[in-house]
Amino acid sequence: MSGTVTTRSRTLAVNRVLVSAHAVAIIGQPVFAGGYLGGDYDMLWLHRWGADAVSYLAYAQILAALVLWLVRGPRWLFWISLLLAAGETAQYLAGMAGALDLHIPLGVALVTGVVLTTIAVWRPQNWRAAR
Repeated sequence: MSGTVTTRSRTLAVNRVLVSAHAVAIIGQPVFAGGYLGGDYDMLWLHRWGADAVSYLAYAQILAALVLWLVRGPRWLFWISLLLAAGETAQYLAGMAGALDLHIPLGVALVTGVVLTTIAVWRPQNWRAAR
């Protein structure tokens, strides 16, 4: 039993780090976009690089959340991570297509979703029930 609890707590720690890094990366995206819109055209490169980082973190978060679920952790983080990654993939494609009418509001929703997920993953009462 102790081994399972230790594994679960380590897996939770990995999830918390990934979700937090994901939040930092996605919050940086509007900063880079704002710099570009303010006339610093090099910021567009940073915005694109940031989109790649956000995507990689989202996919890593899905895998970590799946491992947490498999060690008898909560399921909700996996499903939220999957939903966020799907939204971020649509966001990436909309940005590449120049569809700002979708890209901007979807970006606002995604930043909100990742920040709320970060808050939830750090709240201890969410982890007391294994399922």
